Amino acid sequence: MDAATLERLNHYRTNRIPVALVTELQSGINTIFTDETSPDGDLGDAIASALQSGKSGSVTIDDIPYFINAYRPQPRIVIIGAVHISQALVPMAKLADFDVTIVDPRTAFATEERFAMSDLIADWPEDVLKTRVLDRHTALVAITHDPKIDDFPLAEALRSRCFYVGALGSRKSHAARLERLKNQGFDDDQLSLIHGPIGLNIGAASPAEIAVAILAEVICTMRSGSKRGG
Repeated sequence: MDAATLERLNHYRTNRIPVALVTELQSGINTIFTDETSPDGDLGDAIASALQSGKSGSVTIDDIPYFINAYRPQPRIVIIGAVHISQALVPMAKLADFDVTIVDPRTAFATEERFAMSDLIADWPEDVLKTRVLDRHTALVAITHDPKIDDFPLAEALRSRCFYVGALGSRKSHAARLERLKNQGFDDDQLSLIHGPIGLNIGAASPAEIAVAILAEVICTMRSGSKRGG
């Protein structure tokens, strides 16, 4: 690989842009593709599949063998709310190889004792998300059950096209949440992307079980490539 190709590849990876390095095995020629620059046809489909799964591998198109190296950004989960559910969700998400951040302005909840060795920020989401920018490879989980804290990051997640957006609350509280967001200019298609009530319906009761349901729904949505999961 020449220096210019390596520099471009590192640029995309640093900026959390999924990228595929496609090598034509007969000639040894390397070409870099992103979602937006993939070619049409079977090779483009193979690249899209590799970028979706994050799995590298070989493929033969029109009798020409290629190897596709797929580089996906590490998926993130930004948790709004340092609550009991978060205490269970954080270690599970880390085990599943997510980069996890917890944000909560309530210093009584956001303590090092409750979230040891975690990326914990005791500040308002409005301030945190100015520098911790959301992106398409981020899941936003809002679980404070407080509109003053949850609503802003939910709106920001929709604007940023996060791959998963979920919010804790009953169907009644979710309907009220949707009405508030609609008043901010979001349409029904955008609002339908919010998973609420949050998590897969597994009959979860305890905070740990709710955390399992949330993480399962996040993973399902990420792997299916659909905002609503599979």
